[in-house]
Amino acid sequence: MSTSSTNPWRRDLAALLRLTGPVAAARLGVMAMGLTDAVVVGRYSAEQLGFQALGWTLPAVVLVGAMGFLSGVQVMTARYLGEGRPDLTGGVLRRGLGYALGMGLVMGALLIAFGPMLLKSFHMAPGLPEGAAPSLRIFALSLPVALISACCGLYLEAIGKASVSMGTMWIANIVNLSLDLLLVPGALGFPAMGSAGAAWATFGGRLFLSVVLLVYIFRMKRARELGLYQPAQDGSIAAREQRRVGYGAGTSQLVEAAAFSGMNVVAGWIGALTVAGWTVVLNLSAVVFMAPLGLSTATAVLVGHAYGARDPQGVKRAALLGFAVAAVYGLLLGVIVYVLRGPIAAGYTADPVLIAVASAGLALAGLFFMFDAVQVVAAQALRARADVLAPAITHVASYALVMLPLGWFLAVRLHGGLSGILAAVILASALSAGLLVSRFLWLDRKI
Repeated sequence: MSTSSTNPWRRDLAALLRLTGPVAAARLGVMAMGLTDAVVVGRYSAEQLGFQALGWTLPAVVLVGAMGFLSGVQVMTARYLGEGRPDLTGGVLRRGLGYALGMGLVMGALLIAFGPMLLKSFHMAPGLPEGAAPSLRIFALSLPVALISACCGLYLEAIGKASVSMGTMWIANIVNLSLDLLLVPGALGFPAMGSAGAAWATFGGRLFLSVVLLVYIFRMKRARELGLYQPAQDGSIAAREQRRVGYGAGTSQLVEAAAFSGMNVVAGWIGALTVAGWTVVLNLSAVVFMAPLGLSTATAVLVGHAYGARDPQGVKRAALLGFAVAAVYGLLLGVIVYVLRGPIAAGYTADPVLIAVASAGLALAGLFFMFDAVQVVAAQALRARADVLAPAITHVASYALVMLPLGWFLAVRLHGGLSGILAAVILASALSAGLLVSRFLWLDRKI
């Protein structure tokens, strides 16, 4: 018998890494679309990159919160499959699609009507709110299709078809890039549209993704077995449970996304160059974050299995492995980004001034990668052991109550600029990681 099969730490580490890969690759595909937009727009115009970042600020908050709410689709689907009742999963998906369409239409309409006005109320540098308004409205239009594709992806992952969702997402990225190259600088008779062109490219990529996933799901050989063509059979209690499952994750994701998007506003109070520099840092950080996000899901699976089996040592072992891998990953990526900060910044833009600002920001950004990775893994580990409230409270405290006001104080009041923004992010992420890991260890001692 191999050593890895007899040593529980090695066995669980191997399982953790195997589970992390597919989820991380799928989430990376989601973020790659935004990264592609930022690179194409940034190389076209530093000013337009700032417009795109601000235009995405409000829709991003809505999208992330709504996607957290839809996590009930994945949980309920997996639960029914585990109970041997696959025919009930179709009702879960249908409810989820209804929630996705409803939220997308309502929030999209509100953003179109009031989003530009809200940006102006933040009293940013002259011209920034007006320049961001067109891309904001287009991003808002794409919310319904974005949420439908997210709902389909969650369902496919739950039924063991994550590779389909992942592959389709990367094809959608090709669609998005093709449209970016046509619409942002203008080509083949299309006018140069800058940030608005990137927003339309995102709309096209999301529409492609949602249509392909819907067609695939409803044409699967197992469609009837999964109950996709029949009304939901599990009643109103199950519908309420599906909504409840998403509340904790949705709250945490909404608060964190709102706080980070709020930093766009803080940057906007300083100027367009700071907005563009923060956009480069935030885009790269989001890509780096995809591996910890996949790791957090894998950790939650192992913790949940051990928790359900009433194995406290297994719970602790899975969580500590997740924390350790997250810390090592974040530390290594921080060093790599620090060393390559100049070439990375040059990959986003040809503007020498923006390259200098972004490079300085990337040098600091590496300091929060480790804390950010650990805190997302710790939050998921807590949820997996039925502690849903603590992560939400911690994220509110760390990101809304600490990071935002501290960012304003350091960046605007003390004239720290982009460095002040990043100092606030580092401190808030460290606070969140420390509180969440401490909470997990405290619960472990109570067992």
